[in-house]
Amino acid sequence: MGARGDAGTLRSLPAVHELAGALDGPHALAVDAARRAIAEQRAAAAAGGSMAEDLVPRARELLAELARPSLRRVINATGVILHTNLGRAPLARSVREAVARAAEGYSNLELDLESGERGSRHAHVEALLTELTGADAAIVVNNGAAAVLLAAAALAGAGRSIVVARGQLVEIGGGFRIPEVIAQSGARLIEVGTTNRTRIADYERALQAHDDVGAIMRVHQSNFRTVGFVEEVPVAALCGLGVPVIDDVGSGWLAGQPALIEEGEPLLSASVAAGAALVCCSGDKLLGGPQAGLMIGRRDAVAAARRHPLARAMRIDKLSLAALEATLRLYRDPERALREIPVLAMLAADEETLSARARRLADAIGERAHVTRAAAKAGGGTLPLLELEGPVVALVADPGPVARALRHGDPPVIARIHDGRLLLDPRTLTDAEIEPLAGAVRGALASG
Repeated sequence: MGARGDAGTLRSLPAVHELAGALDGPHALAVDAARRAIAEQRAAAAAGGSMAEDLVPRARELLAELARPSLRRVINATGVILHTNLGRAPLARSVREAVARAAEGYSNLELDLESGERGSRHAHVEALLTELTGADAAIVVNNGAAAVLLAAAALAGAGRSIVVARGQLVEIGGGFRIPEVIAQSGARLIEVGTTNRTRIADYERALQAHDDVGAIMRVHQSNFRTVGFVEEVPVAALCGLGVPVIDDVGSGWLAGQPALIEEGEPLLSASVAAGAALVCCSGDKLLGGPQAGLMIGRRDAVAAARRHPLARAMRIDKLSLAALEATLRLYRDPERALREIPVLAMLAADEETLSARARRLADAIGERAHVTRAAAKAGGGTLPLLELEGPVVALVADPGPVARALRHGDPPVIARIHDGRLLLDPRTLTDAEIEPLAGAVRGALASG
């Protein structure tokens, strides 16, 4: 029952302290929730709407919303494996356990247990990275963009130049552009070639014309491809020019990953074998680990990066380091890595597994769901041409309101709207998420 909003009704609203006193929660949050509940009622009255006779239930809902963490677990039903907005690579179970152990108390982050002296945090992953890639040395920073910036600053820096092909002056996520990254390193950019074609002679002319070149930078076109009348110089040929080469390969492809990865995705070990001074990549893309920036290569180049003042500002934290170490350990057994690292398992998921998962989800939702087909994506600025065609669950509903209701659920569900249909892709779901997802969809369909 409700009453029309008039002056008398407004005067009957409880005082903030009275309503807050009826709530079970921290005082500051209870007061905030009470104020919001009363403000809602005042707004309803001003609009001529009905008002609730008891504000306590609504105030409790608001209190629960205020107390809820901002960073939350969500169910990714989009089919975008490395969804940047959703945190990119989910971590393997053994990796999550390693993070929990590191977070539980103190750790030997920068302590050499053998000598009792101060150690290096990079020691926890350097041996693994050199073992897996063939590099002489390695250092890890907090993300891929930081790795590129530190590499440029360490090998060129103030007063020197970096040569980059015009077709590789790309913009990465968040509007960060390679020319701006180089400028921030203190180096001067020398552009060579054209947008679509760059030859070894272009680099040779630049080196002859400039005696201050500190490095050549090769940048992988992570989130797009240039096709047709194109030409670029292989990293091995660049390494033969006698100038240190920074190879930004982006995604972090290690041997043993799914065969479906396109031929154009550079392999970390291949760049190292070609002689690149520093090879940079992200840890949370195809590598399937935490956010991190990996830098591997020649011992002298890695040492220069380690000595640079920016290295401390960009250093990786202990929890990300624990996650990276545990992820790299899985790669010692390629079959185990393919099975346990979620990104690799999703990329390699077979038709039978996906069909069974889709059918189970559709049956659990009910008659307003049916199995159809669509294409998933790698996402995260990787493998832009790769189409992972497979079964998906489509809902018979107005997609906008249902998608909004799913996002507001607990846990939130992120779905994909394509061609006017709301799709749920089993490729980015785990078997354990099927039942809670189906329950969330049934509730959203009912409310929608």
